[in-house]
Amino acid sequence: MKRRLEAGNGEVRRDAPVQVLVLMGVSGSGKTTVGALLAGRLGWSSAEADDFHPPANIAKMRSGVPLDDADRLPWLEAIATQIDRWRAEGKHGVITCSALKRRYRDVIIGGRPEVRLVFLQGERELVADRLAARLGHFMPPTLLESQFAALEEPDPEERPVIVSIREPPQLLAEQIMAALDLDAPR
Repeated sequence: MKRRLEAGNGEVRRDAPVQVLVLMGVSGSGKTTVGALLAGRLGWSSAEADDFHPPANIAKMRSGVPLDDADRLPWLEAIATQIDRWRAEGKHGVITCSALKRRYRDVIIGGRPEVRLVFLQGERELVADRLAARLGHFMPPTLLESQFAALEEPDPEERPVIVSIREPPQLLAEQIMAALDLDAPR
């Protein structure tokens, strides 16, 4: 899947392989902010995994009930479909997704070597402070413990790029781009 990068539209040059980045981490780790920065700087397509949740999942989380694997499977499959759509269209993309467990990441990344995992790693206290300050999101801070309980940090064979959320989002975007040898379009 090699194509040509056209500045700002997410399509790729014929000599550049398609890439998709999956930014993972617990709620409040900065996935949406860093993902938007990366997509903007690179001129890539972007998607927020929260937008793929069915209304029942959002209602469940909003009421303070963690999702179970049965709730998550259709959501993960919808994310994988979006990734495959970008690949078929020859587009680079950035998608944010908690992807807390290896088996979840296997659904959205498995068998797709051009999809790279980026883990936004942070301490419970820092994330709790961020969630407490966040307004208007359906994920209540009370579910943070369930997020950390479910979190399986990526193994080396998943080829993750790991960055600390202690850094500002702009620096995280730069670190990710440097680790993956990505340049913004000129």
